[in-house]
Amino acid sequence: MEIAFDQPAVAPALTIGIENEGDIAARETLLARAMGPKWKKKSSQKLRRGRRPSEGLSLVARDETGRLVGTVRLWDIALGADGPAGLLLGPLAVEPSHKGAGVGSALMQRAIAEAGRLGHRVILLVGDAPYYARFGFSAENTGSLAMPGPYERDRFLALELAPGAIGDARGTLKATGRKARRHETRLRNAA
Repeated sequence: MEIAFDQPAVAPALTIGIENEGDIAARETLLARAMGPKWKKKSSQKLRRGRRPSEGLSLVARDETGRLVGTVRLWDIALGADGPAGLLLGPLAVEPSHKGAGVGSALMQRAIAEAGRLGHRVILLVGDAPYYARFGFSAENTGSLAMPGPYERDRFLALELAPGAIGDARGTLKATGRKARRHETRLRNAA
């Protein structure tokens, strides 16, 4: 199912939908262009490497011509070794020519709504706190949790879709999602 969002006058109509296999090369190119060559070295990638995104939570934004102009994925994780299940959001990327046009906001709103609809209780991410605060994310409940590898503590944010979902979880986030298929890894590495 796809939902069309009419954005402010600065943005053309967008269509937000589920990513398909044909989007992988365009998505990888967009990520490299929007985030620079070192984006694959971030700590969050340690939780994504070799995994598939959470079922139904790989979203893309298309402009009126059908061109991919934004992407976001959510990944299954555990909050610590024995902690509750959660999602890790990212990366969120928007085509540089579409920055400031509401593409990222539309993707975030849809991702949060879909995660809640699918019964997920908490979303975590590492990102710009002022940007993500508008969607309800904060560092308030992440103090007892950690990312694998280096990260900036004040950029480690959470959104509880169900109050108290983090509870007293503590420790380093752990990947729990489905393993990537061999051909998916080859496609990503080729892009």
